[in-house]
Amino acid sequence: MRTSPSAIPATTTALSALLLVLLAVLVPLSALSAWIDLEIDDTDRYVAAVSPLSSDPAVRSTVADVVTEEAMRQVDLGPLQDTVREFLHETVRSFTTTEAFRNAWDTANRTAHEAVAAALDGDSGEAVTIDLAPVIDQVRQDLVRDGVPFADRIPVERTEITVLGPGQADDLRSSFRRLRSCSIWPAIATLVFLVLVVGIATVRRGLRAGLWATATVGAGFVLGAILLRVLVAVGRSRVLDEVPASDRDAAAAVVDALTASLRTTVWVVLAVGAALLGGAVLARVLLRSRRPAADVR
Repeated sequence: MRTSPSAIPATTTALSALLLVLLAVLVPLSALSAWIDLEIDDTDRYVAAVSPLSSDPAVRSTVADVVTEEAMRQVDLGPLQDTVREFLHETVRSFTTTEAFRNAWDTANRTAHEAVAAALDGDSGEAVTIDLAPVIDQVRQDLVRDGVPFADRIPVERTEITVLGPGQADDLRSSFRRLRSCSIWPAIATLVFLVLVVGIATVRRGLRAGLWATATVGAGFVLGAILLRVLVAVGRSRVLDEVPASDRDAAAAVVDALTASLRTTVWVVLAVGAALLGGAVLARVLLRSRRPAADVR
């Protein structure tokens, strides 16, 4: 049975729509699963992502506030309490600009990575936090060495910055486990699928059909990139909604640092999609202008 000419455009449109929907799902899925496998689950990449935060004003301010408050709980200086508090806060704040602090921050996050990964795999009701104890210990040692008053009374104990509240952590745990199990395979499968789609269209129906498939892939990449950016933005907002106000600025800095590669992926996929779409459309226009449409399959 031969397909009528009027049925061909309808079939092509249906297949293009299906391809667009598949790409709108596969692009974010591929990016997120690869991100978890290559960055969140890898200690070195995790530390590299959050290392620049040692220079972030919100993180430095949070560390200075935490160290000062913990230290001042150990002393009672009467009318001098506020003066000493301000002096200690400024001293700690100054320390956060040093190389020693940056090293302590990296050490803390290397230790924290295992705890963060475990928390994302953990039981319900558990928040995801970063323990500042290694940072506080380094701060204390340096302040004592510099002869700062009462620095020896700064307690070195577990002091956490909340990155994910327990409710949001529970919401994300099941998705995290599924994406982790996918690893980078969705990304590989997506690329193989696209090559097959364009290749089969070109071989079976000619160059014009191949260009149409390429344009559809480009449009799908654009849609997938937009959806991924929306997911990152919505996820960021939901995460920070449950973080305590005192930790929100620092948590926002951590979330932004960890998702920086995803935002880069958005722009890369968007650029590739736009190039494929624009290139395929331009090629079809040039083909039509060079020879009659009847000669182009």
